[in-house]
Amino acid sequence: MNNRQSALLRIMELEFAAIDLNLFLDTHPDDSCALTDFAAVSQELMKAKAEFEARYGPLMNFGFGLNQGNTWRWIESPWPWEVNFNDCKPYGEE
Repeated sequence: MNNRQSALLRIMELEFAAIDLNLFLDTHPDDSCALTDFAAVSQELMKAKAEFEARYGPLMNFGFGLNQGNTWRWIESPWPWEVNFNDCKPYGEE
């Protein structure tokens, strides 16, 4: 797995954790530990996305992705959904 794939995988992991905590907080809105965890994961996710976009280009084509400089980087390949993780071994296999 190359650095770009690792960074994208980390973003996916953080998004999963943020969504999971969000759902938990829907039914446990006063859980201070979950609120603290959600804030920490959200901050780490925003940082990871900013670092990814600075290094590899936008994650989204409009609205949220920043366009750096005078080029339209969105069309550069591979797009986030075109990343091939097939060259990685399944979880648990060495």
